Amino acid sequence: MTINGGISFWYASDDRTDPPRAPLTTDTTADVVIVGGGYTGLWTAYYLKRAAPGLRITLLEQKFCGYGASGRNGGWLYNGIAGRDRYAALHGHPAARRLQQAMNETVTEVIDVAAKEGIDADIHRGGVLEVARTPAQLSRLRAFHAHEVAFGETDRELLDAAATRARIDIADAVGSSWSPHGARIHPLKLAKGLAAAVEALGVVIHESTPVTEIAPGLAVTPYGTVRAPHVLRCTEGFTAALKGQKRSWLPMNSSMIVTAPLPPSVWDRLGWSDSTLLGDMAHAYMYAQRTADDRIAIGGRGVPYRFGSRTDNDGRTQPATVASLTALLTAFFPQLTGTEITHAWSGVLGVPRDWCATVTLDRASGLGWAGGYVGSGVATSNLAARTLRDLVLGESTELTALPWVNHRVRRWEPEPLRWLGVQALYAAYREADRRESATHRPTTTPLARLADRISGRG
Repeated sequence: MTINGGISFWYASDDRTDPPRAPLTTDTTADVVIVGGGYTGLWTAYYLKRAAPGLRITLLEQKFCGYGASGRNGGWLYNGIAGRDRYAALHGHPAARRLQQAMNETVTEVIDVAAKEGIDADIHRGGVLEVARTPAQLSRLRAFHAHEVAFGETDRELLDAAATRARIDIADAVGSSWSPHGARIHPLKLAKGLAAAVEALGVVIHESTPVTEIAPGLAVTPYGTVRAPHVLRCTEGFTAALKGQKRSWLPMNSSMIVTAPLPPSVWDRLGWSDSTLLGDMAHAYMYAQRTADDRIAIGGRGVPYRFGSRTDNDGRTQPATVASLTALLTAFFPQLTGTEITHAWSGVLGVPRDWCATVTLDRASGLGWAGGYVGSGVATSNLAARTLRDLVLGESTELTALPWVNHRVRRWEPEPLRWLGVQALYAAYREADRRESATHRPTTTPLARLADRISGRG
């Protein structure tokens, strides 16, 4: 029987039982207060405390560290960043290329810090394989590959159908692009390891402490207010729950399933030997990994958005979404038909109106934030945190000069326009994928191009 919800498979599979951290109980002060105990908040606390050990840093988390996307994602530590092409248009290609180079280096940074801090997060660097399974996807793949090379990723490889299936035996694969800048991780183990590391450095973490309002100099909770010169919002997909932030970033849902452990004979047939991350070029794209205990974890969009920017509590996802992801798994790997699906879950990611990740600090008010990663936050959160560190410390560095710093974007439309728009867009993407599979035409459907322009992605 499939366990649906329970936060995530990652939560269920981590046998380390850490005692809960005490909630805030009274008003207090700090030099920096960080709101959010996911990757962004934890990395920011880590780098600030490493750079300035004397800083008094308090981190507030509504549930427990890793409760949100940091404990539910697909475990893709890779070099993708949301908004790079827009930053190239706004600031020039060289600036966006520097941003991409920083992301490439960030993959190594995360791996190195995990090793330094003794964080066992099942990390294995096998790169990322992005696959095309239709002629239209192949056209997009070739353009995508050339685009990545133009942004400096000259170590990327373009593979034909035979070479692709030699890497992983994917049904109907017609080509792929492989990048070395990717690693498989266990998301929650990384989050929990980071929390332990920052606490050991002297950062005060209060769990079970929801922040209801952020304002200059303070973070308000039901149990007390923390006052600090710098207040950093690191809440990603949960940002809409804060006062005045309902339309800042849209909480987009993404869902996952995971199989039972597969025997060596199955892995031999699949040829998936190097824990390479697997994605595709569909409009409603998928992402997958081979876990450390030999399962396949695969994800994609289910119900993309809940009315009023609502978020779930325990990760439960609709049965139709579980069925859809199971069908996707067997479309890629027909030999897995009938394989047991042990867990299913969902989580939310933050989507700005222009689909651009950002890092911001307003020096006058002391308010800062980072996020809007649009599903690429495992590595991007680390780069964001190092940038926030430099901004808070008042340093001008290569990181603070990157084009995503202090980028502003307009708010999402009010309801019901927001809900109607997102539902229509993802219905269009699913229909575009269906048409491309049915017609085998080599070009992207006009429907998908229109959806890209309307959404702000194109």
